[in-house]
Amino acid sequence: MKDAFSQRFADYVVTHPWRIFLLSIVVIMFTASGARFLEFTNDYRVFFSEDNPELKAFEAMQDIYTKTDNVLFVVEPENGDVFSKKTLDVIEQLTDQSWQIPYSTRVDSITNFQHTIAQDDDLQVSDLVENALESTDNELAYVRYVALNEPLLVNRLVSQQAHVTGVNITIQLPGKTLTEVPEVANFARQIAAEIEATHPEHKIHITGLAMMNNAFGESSQNDMQTLVPIMFLTIIVVLGVLLRSVSAVLGVVIMISSTIMFAMGGMGWLDWKLTAATAGIPTILMTMAVADTVHLLVTFLHNMRSGETRIEAMKDSLRINLQPIFITSITTAIGFLSMNFSDVPPFHDLGNVVAIGVMFAFVLSVTLLPALMMILPIRVKATKQKDGHAMMRLSDFVIANQKLLLWGMGLLGIAIISFVPQNRLDDQFVEYFDETVDFRQATEFSNDNLAGIYTLQYSLNQGESGGVSDPAFLQSVESFSQWLRTQDEVMHVQSITDTFKRLNKNMHNDDPAQYRLPESRELAAQYLLLYELSLPYGLDLNDQIDIDKAQTRINITLTNLHTEEMLAMENRVSSWLSENEQQVNFTVASPNLMFAHIGKRNVSSMLIGTIIALIIISFILVIALRSTRIGLISLAPNLIPAGMAFGLWGMTVGMVGMSLSVVAGMTLGIVVDDTVHFLSKYLRARREKGLDAEQAVSYAFNTVGIALWVTSLVLVLGFFVLGQSHFALNADLGAMAAITIAVALIMDFLFLPPLLMNLEENKHAQ
Repeated sequence: MKDAFSQRFADYVVTHPWRIFLLSIVVIMFTASGARFLEFTNDYRVFFSEDNPELKAFEAMQDIYTKTDNVLFVVEPENGDVFSKKTLDVIEQLTDQSWQIPYSTRVDSITNFQHTIAQDDDLQVSDLVENALESTDNELAYVRYVALNEPLLVNRLVSQQAHVTGVNITIQLPGKTLTEVPEVANFARQIAAEIEATHPEHKIHITGLAMMNNAFGESSQNDMQTLVPIMFLTIIVVLGVLLRSVSAVLGVVIMISSTIMFAMGGMGWLDWKLTAATAGIPTILMTMAVADTVHLLVTFLHNMRSGETRIEAMKDSLRINLQPIFITSITTAIGFLSMNFSDVPPFHDLGNVVAIGVMFAFVLSVTLLPALMMILPIRVKATKQKDGHAMMRLSDFVIANQKLLLWGMGLLGIAIISFVPQNRLDDQFVEYFDETVDFRQATEFSNDNLAGIYTLQYSLNQGESGGVSDPAFLQSVESFSQWLRTQDEVMHVQSITDTFKRLNKNMHNDDPAQYRLPESRELAAQYLLLYELSLPYGLDLNDQIDIDKAQTRINITLTNLHTEEMLAMENRVSSWLSENEQQVNFTVASPNLMFAHIGKRNVSSMLIGTIIALIIISFILVIALRSTRIGLISLAPNLIPAGMAFGLWGMTVGMVGMSLSVVAGMTLGIVVDDTVHFLSKYLRARREKGLDAEQAVSYAFNTVGIALWVTSLVLVLGFFVLGQSHFALNADLGAMAAITIAVALIMDFLFLPPLLMNLEENKHAQ
């Protein structure tokens, strides 16, 4: 029945090539036209769903206080002294120009720090530095003294060694267009370039969350501009060598180009945004689309070289390969659809688009590609086939050493899988970018010399209007701040209590002994009001205190922490607050915390997705192969490679991030392909040709071995190319997928055949 359908389908395709070609072009062109609606979003928030609890907590805090999106200029003077006239002048210029950055709402630096001193009974508030070039040595010495003894500045805007300083610009994006982030980044770079040009003795490093957002976009666009052409070239070279037919290679190029156009156009029509995580779609689709075509073309060209006519050769190839190609496409799509269980929305888009693309590639493989082979000129000489010699030798080796290979490969798999626990969860979003990316270089410099962008933000709520002035509440905030400063992971703590202590000292004639919290609520409130009334526009206290003055935010700057370390830090800090300041209500948020939690949740959610995909794929294989036993057995060479890949990763890298959690489910659908093709030929030999197990294994090797080798090589190379991405989520995914597919091919050649032969032996023995 199935062969009858395959035969009728093949007859129609090869006899109506132009009809199929024209219809395909119409569908492809119409769908591809949707690409004009494609837009790229660089906001890191796309990695989180709207109901993500950490995102909701973060957005709630952003609504209360000044936004934390920022650009940070880190200024490195050649002479290593921030407090020279030239450097302070540079900081003044940079501070003034930074107000011009689009969407900037606040600029903080050592020069515009609102320094307070007592003048008779009044409080005088002014910039710490004014007209640096006219400053005397004594004035410079005073500026140095104040800055290096001010908790709000040291290790935040100036290093303890005074060798680097920072200018921090708070950015509030309207969120109306996708060009806002590039606008900010480009303007910031322009300012830095102008300063460096006029003051070459100063190096400016640019980091901050706004620059991170921009790096997401730039890295992704760079990948699309470089990796796709490289992959195209790789496919052309590999297929040219292995297929030895210009028309066949041209047909493949047309087909994979059509698949990409269809998928990207479809994204445009559906209004799905391109993100850093989905930028690898063209490379993945290109790789996936080749697999089906190779099986069809290898059989087609083999038939022609054996003396068959073009029409006969393609009919036979379609008849033999239609079902296995359909099954492998379905299982591959299911593997990618398992990404919908991820807690990361862009992975949903990646999985869905690739799944749709894979199924469309299947349709083109059995329609457009055969039509092209009927239309394009093909010259193939009838020759004695030599392609299978290597496969024949391999099959002879496997048959002769089946017991040794069965136990040897099994034990090797178990040994490598035992290293899986060596992996630990790690998602440092700075390390999402490789070391060639400017943002990472600048961020690591800032972290090593000044302050990093890894933060925790705690909002402490007194519960009533004006409650921040309550002495008991202030003492709780102060105790919390001082405890934080004793923690090894903490680089800086920004606390409103430091301002209150400074104001109390000022209002007591700058008596150092009075550097402590006000003793009464009334005094604290008066100091705060007097100070706020003296602050210039844009430098208010809304970054630390809410409008109602009922709660305050503690900003904690941390060293670069791994996921587990970040989560442990959050638990430790929250536990201290719960145990020591029970009367204080608190919330915690930060982008770092969001990434840490989602990385951990993604592992467990994708485990569920992978299990469901496994069950569905198993069911499909049982039905397709018409054997429960063979269908279930086939899972062994498909599950083991994923385990071995993670074992090898544990032996070499040891860090598993957000992207690797989706690899198991994704590759499960891919590696099944080789197994299905091998088993389909094995079962055909057993059922239709009446061959015994060893003969059937030899038949499978000789008929499909070359195709398996070619498709796996293309897949490995494709994902290897993706592994060269500057963006770690794509690079790690590509590298792990390449390893998994390579291991799967080895298992399909050296473990699956001995397993089949051993089972047949045991079956007959019973």
